[in-house]
Amino acid sequence: MKKLVQGVLNFQQNVYPANKDLFGELADGQSPDVLFITCSDSRIDPNMVTGSEPGDLFICRNAGNIVPPPSNFTGGMTASIEYAVAVLGVRHVIICGHTDCGAIKGALDIQAIKDQGLPHVKEWLGHCRSAMDIVRERHGISWNEPLDPCYLNEAISQNVLQQVAHIRTHPCVAAKIATKKIYLHGWVYDIKSGNILCSDEQCEEFVPFAERYAEQIKDL
Repeated sequence: MKKLVQGVLNFQQNVYPANKDLFGELADGQSPDVLFITCSDSRIDPNMVTGSEPGDLFICRNAGNIVPPPSNFTGGMTASIEYAVAVLGVRHVIICGHTDCGAIKGALDIQAIKDQGLPHVKEWLGHCRSAMDIVRERHGISWNEPLDPCYLNEAISQNVLQQVAHIRTHPCVAAKIATKKIYLHGWVYDIKSGNILCSDEQCEEFVPFAERYAEQIKDL
């Protein structure tokens, strides 16, 4: 806690005074352009990675950057997505996975998660099943076999694409996509190198960051 206490004191004494006008504007409301869904992993800092400031990103975090499909059950992710899209009017949704993801490591061998006495983790990781099945199908692996850790990076990428597919089915998102008022992005952040791979416009394959956003980079 000592490091956190020092950080709060530094924020109050130095950071806040230097950004007083910004926080004054944000005190009465927010209008972020981006809904950023990423993992709870402590190594991921969305604002640091994107160079964004307070008010720029509406951030949702959970183990495995998972977006459950819509259902009659109201969960925190579903409600947050609905609020960000329908009320805040975000224009972009980024689902960002990352290398060495512990949640996807667990999804590779879901039975081991069950055996560890983690029933809620097991149920949550069930939302990754389609990604794991795609990897199995590609490599001819039986559905009841655990996936070898050598498939981790492929599973991480497929999980991002499948979560993008899930969010498309949320009614508020589907309506905005149909009217071209919202755009979806899938990212995989490499912790060691700092590189980011991005889904193409169809959210089917991954391409380098500079290739995906070449038009925006030209304007910088």
